Amino acid sequence: MTHLDPPGGHGRPAVPSSAIDALARCVAVEPAKFAADHWGRSPLLSRAAELPNRAGFTDLLSPADADELLSRRGLRTPFLRVAKDGDLVPAARYTGGGGAGAEIGDQVLDEKVLQLYADGATLVLQGLHRIWPALVDFARDLGTALAQPLQVNAYLTPAGSQGFATHYDTHDVFVLQVDGRKHWRIHPPVLPDPLEKQPWGGRADEVAATAEGKPALEVVLEPGDALYLPRGWLHSAQAQESSSLHLTVGIRALTRYALVEELLALAAEDPRLRAGLPFGVDLADPDAIEPELTETVEALRDWLLRADPAAVAARLRGRAWPAARPAPIRPLAQAAAVAALDPDSRVAARAGLRWQLDPTDDGRVALRLFDRTITLPGTCEPALRAVLTGEVTRVGDLPGLDDDADRLVLARRLLKEAVLTPA
Repeated sequence: MTHLDPPGGHGRPAVPSSAIDALARCVAVEPAKFAADHWGRSPLLSRAAELPNRAGFTDLLSPADADELLSRRGLRTPFLRVAKDGDLVPAARYTGGGGAGAEIGDQVLDEKVLQLYADGATLVLQGLHRIWPALVDFARDLGTALAQPLQVNAYLTPAGSQGFATHYDTHDVFVLQVDGRKHWRIHPPVLPDPLEKQPWGGRADEVAATAEGKPALEVVLEPGDALYLPRGWLHSAQAQESSSLHLTVGIRALTRYALVEELLALAAEDPRLRAGLPFGVDLADPDAIEPELTETVEALRDWLLRADPAAVAARLRGRAWPAARPAPIRPLAQAAAVAALDPDSRVAARAGLRWQLDPTDDGRVALRLFDRTITLPGTCEPALRAVLTGEVTRVGDLPGLDDDADRLVLARRLLKEAVLTPA
């Protein structure tokens, strides 16, 4: 079957100017230089004076916004963590029931949060890319520019306090200093490019020993400054003379090991690799295992040489696409648009939506999305392509269909499926 690629290739959404602007807010070098010299390689400090938005990052989340989340939004775990002296505080110490009509037992209680924060605890607001509008949009734009799924957390640290001991993350991060000043000490990795299954706790002694040495970078971040850290780089941070608020954007990029995992999953199709070990073999005896290991490695090598890139790509799509949700939709407004649709209505592809068109064996077309596949008549393919690429926005201009009645049926279906939104 022939694959029908959207512009940009294989389901990647178009890169709007807002995505380029989002990246420019985080790095004070050109994207090509950042990719060549820093991405996955070395830290990059970008001072506020070097970045385009001199006002800093308070438009994304201000201290007042953080107070709003902690006091009036019915926040629940795990959207808040609390750390003190390098350890996490049990959630039961700052959560409880929300009163009449909100008796769920894990809601954040503002008076308990106040007590912990006043005693020097760091507050970590998690998953803000899902619950705070400005960060929902920023994370989508930055994720589009990087072609990677993102997560956004906020760290609120009282004056002079340090929430976490020296550690490393298993994903790259952008640190965006919003308010206050924070002193950072950064050391080279003890394990380059760690995987998610290789957290720093398993190398705590190495981390602690390395942290005693001279840092590769020691800096105080001021409001509006940005810092990029590749995964594995050790870091610790301490608020200075006043409280500090910074955002951490975690970049959940797939690695070559993800290719290995998917190749091994597909290897289950090979009968030689499904074969059982000999009856009675002593699994603790290296000499007994050696011939089986040799034959298995040979079978695996033969299978890998025949591996189908399309099958691997399909499995990677299933991992990557759900990790980066498209733009939110407004269900009530969307339903109203469906009811009022006419040939002059204008529609657009849902921002950030990843999609792929594939013809099926029975002459239909499959529209693959991040969470499902929609099958439509093959005659819809020109109209689908035109509206998803932005070539056409007026319903009455959709190509390849016989009349406006067919165009309206397709447009209504795509609006109901949240593929399109009112333009």
